[in-house]
This record gives sequence, structure tokens and C-alpha cells, in this order.
Amino acid sequence: MSASKSHGILPRVFAFLVAKRWIIVALYALILPPAAFYATKVGQDNSIDRLMVPSDPDYAATMDFQKVFGSGEYAVLLAEADDPFAPAVLERLDKIETALKDVPRVSTNSALSIYRRAKAGFSPTADEAARFRTFATGTPILRKQGLVGDGFLSIAVILDVNNRIDRRQTLEAMNRAIDVAGGGSAPLKALRRVGQPYVNVDLDVSTERDGAICFGLFTLLVIILNVALYRSVRALAAFLITLGVCLALSVGYIGVTGGTFTIVSPMVPMTILVTATATLVYLHSRFVDRPADVSVDEHQIFALSNKFVACTASIFATLVGFAALSVSHIRPVRQMGVWVAVGLLLTWIVVLTLFPALQKILKTPTGTGERAADAWFLTFTQWLPGFSYRFRFLLVGAAITLSAGGAVALFGFPGVVRPMLLLTDPVEYIPRNSPLYADTKRIQELMPGLSITEVWLKGKLGAVSEPETLTALNKFHNALEADPLVGAVVDATTILRVTRYVGGQGDAFPADAEGLDQLASDFEGLVPVEPMLQRFTNRSLSQTHISIVSRATEDDGFRALDAHIHALWDAACLATPSLKAFEMKTVGLGPLQAKMAQNLVPTLMESFGLTVGIIFMTFVVVFRSGAARLMTMIPSLFAILVMFGAMRLSGMLLNVATILIASTVLGTSENDQIHFFYHFLEKRKTGTVEEALRHTLRVSGKAIFFATLINAGGFLAFALADLPPMRQFGVLTAIALTASMIADFTALPAALWIVFREKPDALKK
Repeated sequence: MSASKSHGILPRVFAFLVAKRWIIVALYALILPPAAFYATKVGQDNSIDRLMVPSDPDYAATMDFQKVFGSGEYAVLLAEADDPFAPAVLERLDKIETALKDVPRVSTNSALSIYRRAKAGFSPTADEAARFRTFATGTPILRKQGLVGDGFLSIAVILDVNNRIDRRQTLEAMNRAIDVAGGGSAPLKALRRVGQPYVNVDLDVSTERDGAICFGLFTLLVIILNVALYRSVRALAAFLITLGVCLALSVGYIGVTGGTFTIVSPMVPMTILVTATATLVYLHSRFVDRPADVSVDEHQIFALSNKFVACTASIFATLVGFAALSVSHIRPVRQMGVWVAVGLLLTWIVVLTLFPALQKILKTPTGTGERAADAWFLTFTQWLPGFSYRFRFLLVGAAITLSAGGAVALFGFPGVVRPMLLLTDPVEYIPRNSPLYADTKRIQELMPGLSITEVWLKGKLGAVSEPETLTALNKFHNALEADPLVGAVVDATTILRVTRYVGGQGDAFPADAEGLDQLASDFEGLVPVEPMLQRFTNRSLSQTHISIVSRATEDDGFRALDAHIHALWDAACLATPSLKAFEMKTVGLGPLQAKMAQNLVPTLMESFGLTVGIIFMTFVVVFRSGAARLMTMIPSLFAILVMFGAMRLSGMLLNVATILIASTVLGTSENDQIHFFYHFLEKRKTGTVEEALRHTLRVSGKAIFFATLINAGGFLAFALADLPPMRQFGVLTAIALTASMIADFTALPAALWIVFREKPDALKK
């Protein structure tokens, strides 16, 4: 179908754009360099504290806490040896810790450094090693802190870093210093380097590398499918230039607004690229399908006008669907929604202005009539209507059954199936075969945990150093330490007890009034000069904090831990009423991580619900048919639920990446259904259901097939990523998009036969 004349506002607009093609290209040529420049300014930062939006009260409280006590990141160096107290082992550890002291922004603490300060030095002789063994094993304090253990000694490292650049540079300097000092070679069995900064840098490096590989593969896929579909280098050039401009403008916007990529951010440019590519396929497929009696110029205007509503509706349905992610309290998810929405708005402008100009300038070739379609697809369009009618109840029933199974896999079934579990432990985001993963798991076996929760206490000036307060805090410390959910407790009273132990007074807290007064006096004198105490108490002695190390990385674990902390604090306040003057908060990266887990399901449900509602409203505007409004969503919902079923069967868990698949698939796959129904209703006005189906398949069926191949293939490129969440996102999204396309050609036509209650034309006679 074409037109011999250009009537209406759309043909006039597109005719104007094509006529001004050189001006349009010149404008984009001016915009492109600054956009590309700002795109290169977008960095990568996978810190756990970047997962929460700044307005979140827990995030704000943690930032306030860090203003008082610093924002250091905690790492551990764990040295394993047959005899960790052997002179050669101690010499190696002493060299490593001494080397680390020269690294900027790094401070360390270990049993050996405590001994060195107490004895004014250390030399790795047999006699000194024996004395150190007696010192290190003579008190349970060092063992409870994880500094001493069976077969290992550890060095606690605090990195005073605030951004990804400082973190990466500091870790590189640390690793160089460690390697120069001998590293983990003999006499050590292993030197394990773990902790939040190591995980963050590993995620940064892996994400950057994975992004480059995946986008390279996507470009190759576009080239292969474009050549296979259109067999034209000029068409390929128009595609690649348009996609490059869409990408540069979208990522440039992120750079201009100061955005930083996180673990889920590679999905932003990929979603924009696959949506842009699918739209280009729909536009160009209509363009190449030129009747023999219509000129190229006239047909180009017709093709653009004919596909404008469907392309606009599909892009804006995807746009507002992703914009719905802005309800999330998880920062990268919210940012992803905003960035994709803005990127798709820019994409809509680019594909409807630059691409038509390039079609004209490059003189991209067209086909004529039937020669534009391959014989196999013409055969398919003849066969499908009858097949979908004959098996309509089976196809619709199978889709409903599989969808129900997927819903049970996700939400569970009371008393029978548990809902799908959530995973937020950052360690589980790194490759299972990496040394960092193995080292972290080993340390989790040997030490009390790596998740840190801070109990922040704020009182009046000098309140922390009162003898009664110190005694009460020590009892609170002991109560926490005895709790089975707590791995280790470190606070100002810990340092005071170690100081007494070093001074030969034992590691117990004094019980007499004179001893307590002396301890309080010593405490006030040590705070201005002792860096470790300054990390736990401010100089005005009005605030202090207690660091609790645990294995609570998931929401349920932290909720239980937090409840125990508050119960023990309430008991401490009853025993010592003066503690009630302190304001107590639990802050830190542990609570933030648990908060993120808590927000994953609301993110899934709220954003997905908004996406469904907004897309449905788009259909209300685009389609007059009530049946069309409902059935357009069948393939997408089927695909999403089947994907969750595949996740459950394969043992995958929901995480910060896979939680986004539902919105991504719904927003991306709805393009196909919009184009399908737009052309179905276009022909249904004057034809039967069978005629409308054949027209739809001829005009948009092949484009749906190839657009899905490009979309699924683009996301499938993430299957080669090192990071498990990215790999899972790529594979599952590709599966869901493929399932949606299958439903487009099976369950959707079958449902149309049932809803419209018609028979194929041959059976009506």
C-alpha cells in the first residue's frame, strides 16, 4: 500500500525534513563532538553506598556519620601459614605492614603493630617471635577482632578514599607495596586480599571491560543482520551513523549531568541501541518495500508517515515505562530509568530526522513489490493464519499455563513454593572463578564476617569519657559480643582494654572507682594523640560509635541483627539510665546493603505496575479497539513470566540486575505488539481477520522477526560478561524477547481468532 500524493501534516513535515537534509546533517555534526566529549567523562563506580538515592534517610544518616568519623573503606590482608608465629612469617608481615604505612590514604592495624607500639619495636628473632606469640594469644580480644586465628594472622586496613579514582589508585599503590615486600610467597601459604574496596574495583574493571566487549558484539550483529536483511552497504552506513549519534547524545547527557555508571548502567546504552535499532528496522523495512509504480522520493515520505504513529507510540511506551523506574529508592535503578527515558526521547528525534536525511543523501536502495520480501517469509504469511486458527485453544491455553507457572516461580504459592529469593551480597556479583571470590569465601570461613554495621551514639559535650558511661559502654560491648548474630565488636572500650593489656594491667575493665577514674582520665588524654581512638570518638567526646562485624548481608539477617542491637541497647539504658541521654542510630554500609535488598521487590512491583499502566494508557490512545488494548500485552507478559520460570528452574536469584528484566522486556517487546496491532487494525477496517493477519505479517512480520533477533542478540552479548548479574541479565532478557516474538506469531493470532469469533475465509464459504 502506498500513496500517489502527499496529503496531511505528516507528509509535509517529512518532505520538509528530507528537503533540508544537509542542514540537518550539519546540525548533528555540530552537536556530535561536544556530546562525544561529555560521553567520555562518564566514569564507573560500583560502591555499595552509590546504590541508594541521596534523599534516603538511611543513606543521609550514613553520610552524616562519615562526616564525623571519616569515610574509610575496610579491607583485610589475611596471611595463612603452617605456623603464623614463625620468625620468617612475622618478618614478612612486618615488611608488608611497614610498606603499607608509606602508602597515602592507608592506615593499618594488626596484632604485630600493637605489639610493636607497646614494645617500641620488633625484630624477627626466635626470642622476639616467642614473646609475640605469648602476647598475641594471651588475650581473647585480638582473636575476637579477627587479628589472630588458627593458622593465620591478619592486617586490618582502612582506606581513606571518597571516590573511584582515589580507591583504584590507592589499591594499586597498596598492591605494589605488598608485592615489593614479598607478597604471598613462601614462607606464607597464601596472602588473601579482600574487602569492600577490592570488590568495588573488581566490579569497576569488569563492568568497563564487559561493556566494551558487549557493544562491540552488538555492532557486529547489527552489521551482519543489516547486510542479510537489506544487502546494502549504504543502508548499513545510515544505520551505524544514526545509532552512533543516538548513543553519543544519550551518554553525553549522562556526562553533562555528572552521572556515573554502576553495575547496571551498561544496560542503559544497550536498551537505547536496541530500541533505536528496532525502530530503524521498522522504518527501513517499510521504505524498501516500494511498489513498482511509485517513485523512491514519494515512497519515502509515505513510509515515514505510515510508520510514524507506530514508531512514536512504541518509543514513548518504552520511554515512559523506563521513566517508571524513577520510583525506586535504589539509585542506579532510578538513574537507569531517567537516563533511558531521556535517551529514548533523543533517539526518537534522531531516527525521525537524521535517518531520513541519510536515506536520501546515501541513496539507500529499495526493493519493488514482492521482490522486497523473501520467498520463505511469503510462505510463512500464507501458512500462519490457518495454523493459529486450527490450534487456537491449545496455543492460548499453553501460554496461560506457562504464564501461571512463571507467576508461581516469582511470587510463590502459600504453603507449597517460597517466593524467589533476593541476593544483594556484593561478593556474589563477582565471578565465581576469580581469586577475589575464593579469597573472600575463605576469609568468611576463618573470620567473624565482613559486613559492618555502626552503632552511632550522640550525647552531650564530654559525655563519652564519663566513668559511668565507659563502664556501661563496655557492658553493652560485652552483651553485643555474646550475641550469636554478632561476629566481632570494636569500639573505644576495645582500644582502652588493649591499652591496659599492653601496659601489663590485664585486658579486663577496672571495676573500682579509682581505676575507672584513672581510665577516664587516660582516655581523655589519648583521644587527641591516638589515631585509632579518633576513629571511634570525636575530639569533643560527645559522640562515639561501635563497629559490629557480622555475616548479615541479606535483608532478613540485618533485620534480625538490628532488632538484637536495639533490644540490647534498651537493656543497657535500663541498667544505666544515663545512657538514655545518648541518641542511638544504626548506620553504615551493612544497613544500606540490607535497605537495598528491602527495596528490590518494591522496585520490581511498583515500576512494573507503573510500566503496565502507562503502556496500557498508550494503547488506549493509539488503538480504538478494547480487545487490542488488552491483547497487545499478552506476548510481553507471557515472556516475562516464562523468564521468571526459567530463573527458578536454573536456580538464579533476583539481584540488582535481574530485577530490571521485567520492565526492560515489557518496554522493549511492546514495540513489536504496537506495530503488529497498528497494521492489523489498519487492514481490519475493511477486511476480515485473516486478511488483516496476512497484511500485518507482510508489512511488519519480517521486521518484527529481525528486530527481535537484533534486540535479543544485543542483550545476549552480555552472556560473555564476567560479572554473573550482567551475564544472567543478558541471557534471561534474550530468552524473554525470543519468547515474546514466538507469542507474537502464535498465542497472539490465536487469541485474535477467539476474541473476534471469526473463521478463516476458506471456511466461510
